[in-house]
Amino acid sequence: MNRILFVVLGGGVVAYSVANSENYDNVGNQKKKVVVLGTGWAGTSFLRNLKNPSYDVQVISPRNYFAFTPLLPSVTVGTVEARSVVEPIRNIVKKKKVDVDFCEAECYKIDAKKKKVYCRSTKNDKEEFVVDYDYLVVAMGARVNTFNTPGVEENCLYLKEVEDAQKIRRKVIDCFEKASLPNVSDDERKRMLQFVVVGGGPTGVEFAAELHDFVSEDLVKLYPTVKDFVKISLLEATNHILNMFDKRITVFAEEKFHRDGIDLKTGSMVVNVSDKEISTKEIKTGKISTIPYGMAVWSTGIATRPVVLDFMKEIGQANRRVLATDEWLRVEGTNDIYALGDCATINQRKVMEDISAIFEKADKDQSGTLTVKEFQDAVNDICDRYPQVQLYLKNKNMSSIVDLLKETKGDVVKEISVDEFKSALSQVDSQVKNFPATAQVAAQQGTYLADCFNRMDKCEKHPEGPIRFRESGRHRFRPFRYKHLGQFAPLGGEQTAAQLPGDWVSIGHSSQWLWYSVYASKQVSWRTRSLVVSDWMRRFIFGRDSSQI
Repeated sequence: MNRILFVVLGGGVVAYSVANSENYDNVGNQKKKVVVLGTGWAGTSFLRNLKNPSYDVQVISPRNYFAFTPLLPSVTVGTVEARSVVEPIRNIVKKKKVDVDFCEAECYKIDAKKKKVYCRSTKNDKEEFVVDYDYLVVAMGARVNTFNTPGVEENCLYLKEVEDAQKIRRKVIDCFEKASLPNVSDDERKRMLQFVVVGGGPTGVEFAAELHDFVSEDLVKLYPTVKDFVKISLLEATNHILNMFDKRITVFAEEKFHRDGIDLKTGSMVVNVSDKEISTKEIKTGKISTIPYGMAVWSTGIATRPVVLDFMKEIGQANRRVLATDEWLRVEGTNDIYALGDCATINQRKVMEDISAIFEKADKDQSGTLTVKEFQDAVNDICDRYPQVQLYLKNKNMSSIVDLLKETKGDVVKEISVDEFKSALSQVDSQVKNFPATAQVAAQQGTYLADCFNRMDKCEKHPEGPIRFRESGRHRFRPFRYKHLGQFAPLGGEQTAAQLPGDWVSIGHSSQWLWYSVYASKQVSWRTRSLVVSDWMRRFIFGRDSSQI
């Protein structure tokens, strides 16, 4: 809605059209204001799937693009160009029927009581503004976790943003150029060309593999005089790399790295980083040793951003390490704030916390015992509300909860008491697990939350979620369920390890082509898809670009 402002100037009348902050839909209802903080996997997935035009959406992020982060290790060595993996947010939302506005700014404070977010422009630190909201979607991601290790922030490079990958690319070439100067000693060349990767997770392993390929396939031809001084080391505090993968993949990756000449140091924890040396401590023996380096990349995990930590204190979550939400991605302690992606975790409710309420709700005739029929009537709602039940049954090779009751009472089950009910489900909560901080989880959460927003009014009138065991009625929506679609670990030399649903493991060149096809299909636009594919083709034909750009 616009307002007309009349101003009298020198006897004349000038009319100005002033935009009203209150927007209305086609039937005259005021639109709900949805503020989205972040343009990563979670935030972008939410925006792409939001279709209900009854919302007025304000996106706030310090970067005006979405980045396909799984390809950042490829960006570090020029296999893929930086612009090929980013898509401007304005391109993504410009054709949507939903009103979406974008501000390139950083949120530095969330006021849940006043329903306001305080922001600061990334172009001018002194330029600040406040945005009101009806619903807030916190998808700010996380920062790199240094574990307070001395010297990491000052001397190490990270691999979390596109800018990080570009810095690494320039640093690698810089090390080779400096080592090629005629007045540099052999010891100094050896130090300059010692590349250290800290962290044996998927990102660290993939970067080490990409760097090895870059050096062995491209740089040794361009810098033949210093090729014998190059060394790549991978440091991991635990006993193995890729701990979240199948053991077969871990063993293959470690053997391949040894064959490729990558110095793999497991059980080594970094305790200090100076400008030229990294100090490590062996977990088993406590021995301290130092490694001279020319470039160090830190890839050891994530930590919560300061603005989220302050918000957690405000809402009574100060004793937690990460923002907690319920199974519907709503921040615990709030009614209209949702959090998804790396900045939050779902605090899955325990079955045993509600066991008495579940029994009472299932016992419709109030007899004090459950018949098999009464129990079966409540089974779907129990499994829907508590996913750990299905996981427990799967691990026990049981087809239903009735099988679980038979284990407690024997083959003949007619009625069960509350104590027998508690006994049967007493071990179920052992299956409660946090989701991994991956792009796959964040993207699925964004899609789920957008679907909830699309059907908000409909589900208010006709709830479709499980029964409220402690209250009357049903929940509006079904809880979020993560569906694991598999994961990849590129290991260099056109070989990739793939772990797909059903414990299916594939390692080798065929998995590399599967990796190519999946990552190409997951791009957010045809523009980035064509750019990424053309970069791969260019690399096959011409090799990687070694210019410092």
